[in-house]
Amino acid sequence: MKKVSSRRKLSKKRPEKKLTFPLKKKGGRSSSGRVSVRHRGGGVKRLYRLVDFGQEKIGVKGQVKAIEYDPNRTSYLALIEYEDGDRRYIIAPSGIEEGEKIICAEEAEVKPGNRMKIKNIPSGTQVYNVEFQKGGGGKLVRSAGASAKILTHEGKYTHLKMPSGEVRKVFQEGFASVGQVSHPEKRFEKMRKAGDRRRRGWRPAVRGTAMNPPDHPHGGGTGKSPVGLKGPKTPWGKPARGVKTRKKKWTDHLIIKRRRGKK
Repeated sequence: MKKVSSRRKLSKKRPEKKLTFPLKKKGGRSSSGRVSVRHRGGGVKRLYRLVDFGQEKIGVKGQVKAIEYDPNRTSYLALIEYEDGDRRYIIAPSGIEEGEKIICAEEAEVKPGNRMKIKNIPSGTQVYNVEFQKGGGGKLVRSAGASAKILTHEGKYTHLKMPSGEVRKVFQEGFASVGQVSHPEKRFEKMRKAGDRRRRGWRPAVRGTAMNPPDHPHGGGTGKSPVGLKGPKTPWGKPARGVKTRKKKWTDHLIIKRRRGKK
């Protein structure tokens, strides 16, 4: 059975005009004009919503005015109107409704939507939109249905269990939002037809084995031929599938346990 997301709970209003601007189509091309992402092109016009990932309005209470769909991400957005009249978009937590009050403060009530310093959030709490460095804004755990779990506080770090199963340290002075990201049913959705994918800006992709030898390392042969190589390769001849691509990063020393299937 093909599943389609129900958006009955979402607001019918147009997006906030002051918080949107049009996106220019790039067709998968980089600044030099070369194709850096294949199979991109076409698609429906989009407006980009300015999202306040850091929620800089510290200590100012806000009220949820609308829960809105965003074509640029998998989660929904919540339009917040603060006591001083300012309006901003934030990533909506699962279960939040119009009219609810939220706040971003160093210490606050532990309820979905509230944002506070990681050191003040109790162990075992689900969090999302986590700051990696103090003042950098939310960088981790932002996709639909995602949440991380606070395991323990130790020194200047907090041990966080990521959605992938990885356990890593994050700085306690950073902020995180309590709860789970909205739209958790996204993982069960399926596209109904080819046009759904075209409207999202994805063009048809052709299998490498269906191409000629000059066009792809998998190409050539008669009938349904195998790859004919020791392992699969990209169109440019580099090893593909199952090859580690992560480079050494300065944050590697903060990883306590690798994600599932990784050593």
